[in-house]
Amino acid sequence: MWMAELRLFSDLNIGASLEGLRPKPLNFAPEERAEHIEGTGWLIDHYRQPLPGEHPGSPIRGGSWEVARRIATAYEFVDPKLVRAYFDPKEPLESRNMLLEIHVWGMRVYVGVRSGGITDGIRQEGGAEARVWSWNYRTLEGHFEMGQIDYQVWKWLDSGKVEFQIRAFSRPAPIDDLVVRLGFLLLGRKKQQEFARRACERMIKLTTAELSAAASTHGSK
Repeated sequence: MWMAELRLFSDLNIGASLEGLRPKPLNFAPEERAEHIEGTGWLIDHYRQPLPGEHPGSPIRGGSWEVARRIATAYEFVDPKLVRAYFDPKEPLESRNMLLEIHVWGMRVYVGVRSGGITDGIRQEGGAEARVWSWNYRTLEGHFEMGQIDYQVWKWLDSGKVEFQIRAFSRPAPIDDLVVRLGFLLLGRKKQQEFARRACERMIKLTTAELSAAASTHGSK
């Protein structure tokens, strides 16, 4: 079984590694949703990051919701000091294989995930309607975790509030590599939370910067 690969230097053949992900199955059963499994070690997380708002109604062209959706699609909100993602941009997001390079203790650990689960529609929460765009990725065989992360961009139609959300469920996967196993036991939960926190911080930073740049360009005309 292809396991999480640990390297001290970036000498990995990215192209070959991505190709090697194609036949890999998921390392968990998606139908066994974490919220339906009690007492089995699943962790459930939900993070919410407010973004610049818009006028009420449908998302505005070039507005906060559209900008955040583009950033989420390109996976630009992830802090590259923690995680770098390699993928073929020609592959559709609905079935894209991604090689994640995770930085920990001055080392790089490589694991595979597969994206999908794209939705775009109206949802209700607390009696209010929101336009929600979402995608997820799921862990592949050899990952040191099992589970799924959903990245979502919300806009409440009545208030114009825009929000980035991260929803995840995970638990440790069997790990043969002793160093990776020890690192995950010591830092796994802390790194999960740091990843999400920095992703939220980076999303608002990038969204605000792009909106400001667009407003400045428009104002100078």
